[in-house]
Amino acid sequence: MLSINYKNVLGFFREHELEYLHSSAQYANELLETKKGAGNDFLGWVNLPTEALKQVKEINELAKEIRENAEVLVSVGIGGSYLGARAVIEALSNPFSKASKGNTQVIYAGHNMNGEYFKHLLDYLEDKDFYINVISKSGTTTEPAIAFRFLKEYAQKRYGKDGASKRIIATTDANRGALKTLSTENQYRTFIIPDDVGGRYSVLTPVGLIPIAVAGIDIEEFIKGFDSMAKITKDMDYKKNPSMLYAMIRNSLYSKGFSTEIMVNYIPRMHFVSEWWKQLYGESEGKDQKGILPHSVDFSTDLHSMGQFIQDGKRGLFETVIKVQNEDIDLILKKDDNDLDGLNYLDGKSLHEINKTALDATVLAHVDGGVPNLIIEMDKITAFTLGELLYFFEKACGISGHILGVNPFDQPGVEAYKTNMFAMLGKKGFEEMGKQLRDRLNK
Repeated sequence: MLSINYKNVLGFFREHELEYLHSSAQYANELLETKKGAGNDFLGWVNLPTEALKQVKEINELAKEIRENAEVLVSVGIGGSYLGARAVIEALSNPFSKASKGNTQVIYAGHNMNGEYFKHLLDYLEDKDFYINVISKSGTTTEPAIAFRFLKEYAQKRYGKDGASKRIIATTDANRGALKTLSTENQYRTFIIPDDVGGRYSVLTPVGLIPIAVAGIDIEEFIKGFDSMAKITKDMDYKKNPSMLYAMIRNSLYSKGFSTEIMVNYIPRMHFVSEWWKQLYGESEGKDQKGILPHSVDFSTDLHSMGQFIQDGKRGLFETVIKVQNEDIDLILKKDDNDLDGLNYLDGKSLHEINKTALDATVLAHVDGGVPNLIIEMDKITAFTLGELLYFFEKACGISGHILGVNPFDQPGVEAYKTNMFAMLGKKGFEEMGKQLRDRLNK
């Protein structure tokens, strides 16, 4: 089971200071469990594992069809509409495996507006059969809407209008919105995003489960991992509830002036878990001029770039390290007769052992440099343990946000750039605002 080692933060605040937050964390956890408090209309994710299990059969049948008929699934979405699925898929997949029918590759569109990226994606699809999974509650979010226009046109060119409709799956609102209307008109197969689940908490809905299943991952085991952690985090004792403990540690450090959290992992395929985590915490806590800035690094790679700043730069940051105790695949370093690289002292040691030693050595160095370190320990990376990890972070985020005094489930600041962009691109109803913004730019 997932556990937290926090001995390397206790030099930066005292244990009794953590106890002071216990009642606040209990209250926050109770708000989530009873679906009360700020943002309570977006708490469907709290008990989602039970509902998700009901959809396993239907999603697995769709995934089987796609795997038998396509080398590629294009997942179209932005933010929570793709990050959760991508985190799980990349954490559990061979990055060098070749796309084929039976081993369908999931690729991503709609998370940027770069023409070069999109042209390369379309070129990549030229000699491959593909399906499209477009994910949006409204169907009008700019980035995925643009991507879907291009992909829909290309799919109709390749397969004809009726053939394309059979290869497009829409994950959207149950009753309303542009994508729902388009899906009905074109008879796309449709899966529902629950009204009470926000995007960054949606990986256990069809938003995440469809692409994860298409990638060949056991979604039932993934859901069971979520369910396991959901039961554990109902406990109101922080010593038995890792989500409460993590939220309390973060806020204790924040009260001492540690306002940047760096997520650290030592396994390359966990990179997008950190990216998902950054969105979850950045969008949930960064409001009302409050919040801990989430950042991430991939060690040991980034020890040769960001490592210098972390060790010796401006203080005010802390690290959360994901430590994986065991790996199924490993290599042993062997003795070389010449030893020109000076590595013979590592003879007989596995790369996993060397990597874990790098983790332990770095934690000690950074603590000595004034950087608190807490370690999230998991046995190994599986569908089940990833389910546990993601729910752990979701629950902790809700608790932490309430302790901080913000609504963890809205994102008002995200709308500012959208409004400006609509105005500057000439969207109807924004003309006068667009003129004012262009004048500002030209001054």
